[in-house]
Amino acid sequence: MALYTHHLPAWKKDEVADIKKNAKQYKLIGLVDMYGIPAQQVQQIRRNLRGKAVIKVTRNTLIEHAFNEIGGDVKNLTKFISGHSAIIFTNDNPFKLFKQLEKTKTKMAAKPGEKAPEDIVIPSGPTSFKPGPIVGELQQAGIPAAIEAGKVRIKETKTVVKRGGVISAKLAAVLVKLDIKPMDVGLALQVAFHDGSIYEPSVLAVDETVILGQIALASRQALALSLEAAIPTKDSMDALLTKAVRDARGLAIEAAIYEKDVVDAIIGKAYREGQVIKSLVK
Repeated sequence: MALYTHHLPAWKKDEVADIKKNAKQYKLIGLVDMYGIPAQQVQQIRRNLRGKAVIKVTRNTLIEHAFNEIGGDVKNLTKFISGHSAIIFTNDNPFKLFKQLEKTKTKMAAKPGEKAPEDIVIPSGPTSFKPGPIVGELQQAGIPAAIEAGKVRIKETKTVVKRGGVISAKLAAVLVKLDIKPMDVGLALQVAFHDGSIYEPSVLAVDETVILGQIALASRQALALSLEAAIPTKDSMDALLTKAVRDARGLAIEAAIYEKDVVDAIIGKAYREGQVIKSLVK
């Protein structure tokens, strides 16, 4: 029996064995945070990922046991286990998995004590509220409000909590009344292990539009450089040949080199110059 699980009851050993079996079958092992996800949404996520990934929900201690028994670099994943961790197995690459999991997230109301995922900004302008206690509730939550034309109006745009800040009970209640849902609820990838490397979310959160723009810019700059330095490549060859022909023709005309392709141009140049001289003599 493995060193880490010899003292465990049978059902826990079975859980560890199942994790190890999946780890051998799939190319990627990841940890996801299940905290705060309603059971109904978890079931929907499982259905959406069917055929693409397997989610294993078990105790954090058993995940740690399994990773230690697998050994190697997988052991390093144990330091990422926190909260309500679960394991996800897939054959997709980490970037594709991260993108898939981001699509599982939905907006939900904030609960007291939760941390803001982004700055929560309340815009200025009229509300649908009639005068009443709501004015005091808004003000107590740090939102400047007043009565105008028989309606409650938020006087100025206000950042009520910064990213990472704790959402108070008063603010949470006001956000619900304003129908502002700042919380992204869904599977949050904590870490992924793929092809011997560990990937954290900060590395995987790639804006494809920005990256494609950078690649396109790099391509244009590389082409411009190859043209300027006369470095022949598959993409620059046609342009280099066109430039070379143009430059050679210009040189032949300027130096009056009588080749069949430039004789007409040389005669034309001589005629124009003669006309200039003629006009000066007159």
